Amino acid sequence: MDKMSVLMVGTGEYTTGHVPGAVTAADKRAGVIGTILFDLRRRGLVDRLLMAGTNGTKFPLIRTHLSQAIADTYREMNVAFDSFPADDITRDPNAYLKALELVRCGDAVIIFTPDNTHFEIAMAAVQRGCHVLVAKPIVKTISEHKKLVAEAKKSHVLVAMEVHKRWDPIYIDARDRIRSLGDFSFFQSYMSQPKSQLMTFREWAGKSSDISYYLNSHHVDFNVWACGHRARPVVVRGSAATGVAHLKNIPTEDTITLTVDWVNNESGNRATAIYTSSWIAPRSDVHSQQRFHMMAHGGEITVDQAHRGYTISTDDAGFCSANPLFMKYTPDADGYFAGQSGYGYRSIEAFLQAVESVRCGQAEPERFHGKLATARDTLLVTAILEAGRRSLDEQGMAIKIDYDADGIVSGLS
Repeated sequence: MDKMSVLMVGTGEYTTGHVPGAVTAADKRAGVIGTILFDLRRRGLVDRLLMAGTNGTKFPLIRTHLSQAIADTYREMNVAFDSFPADDITRDPNAYLKALELVRCGDAVIIFTPDNTHFEIAMAAVQRGCHVLVAKPIVKTISEHKKLVAEAKKSHVLVAMEVHKRWDPIYIDARDRIRSLGDFSFFQSYMSQPKSQLMTFREWAGKSSDISYYLNSHHVDFNVWACGHRARPVVVRGSAATGVAHLKNIPTEDTITLTVDWVNNESGNRATAIYTSSWIAPRSDVHSQQRFHMMAHGGEITVDQAHRGYTISTDDAGFCSANPLFMKYTPDADGYFAGQSGYGYRSIEAFLQAVESVRCGQAEPERFHGKLATARDTLLVTAILEAGRRSLDEQGMAIKIDYDADGIVSGLS
């Protein structure tokens, strides 16, 4: 069987590391998705790589950037890819459809685009018979989520959400320990990005999505992953702080907090979760502050993901707290890319290895429920995020998450 092709939809910071006129995160200057796929091609898992955006005139700059950041940095790293739209086309929002015409049933599509575009692109890829990995949030509404789950089952393909924290060894250990601590009682998370990200995302911030969908989704997913098998969210309230983004003429909230009431299924005991995210943080030793505290009836766990006890100070970059456990960009002694153990890398590799198993007839897509963040397994995440957005739009009104007789989310009220 031929090796799979992979279509990357989205050409921004996370895919390529190239952000014209904006500050790129220090840990993503070579991009993440592109770097991983170029290395997986070198290692033989994938073959043809395609990339689709909306502005073809960016591709010459992207190729130059990738050559400098990747091809010139690592040995035997080929950064060639087929691009859509053509280099002389300023705007074509449907370029991904032309790219989909060139991939085969069973190939993979990885989507890193503004949140409001995820559903349409993912559905088109699924209907093409492609396996799909979508940046968090996978979609923005329960209705879209259910349609995507149904279409994936109909097309017999694997659809999952990319949440790399599920591959962080500390988060994995915390999740496994949480499962032995009895009833869930309290969860609090905080995740931020600096003000410069507002400029990076100004084209869609507040128009097509918000910082809660973009950042709270990480820890909402972790809470669901750790506790969703025995507890469920029932009521969501959203609140927000404003001012900084408005001064930059960006119509969005600065900081969003979701307060969620949970119920432990067996005991009926109540629990509370508070998820806070912001994109007005000052410049600091890390690009993103990210931490959580979890209390259960039998114990508590605190994780500061941003600080791993590893600090670096240089004349060029100043002081920073480094986290090569996410993506290691420093070449090995022989000049090769050596970041295969990073949890950012493993998240993509695990999905593509699962796709390969399905392509070769060694596994069914259903086998990966409970192992990957599949569309079926992440419906509660979408329910919490949509309820939070609706609460914000209704001036903090409590939004109830409804369930059917089988305990599956049916809607909001």
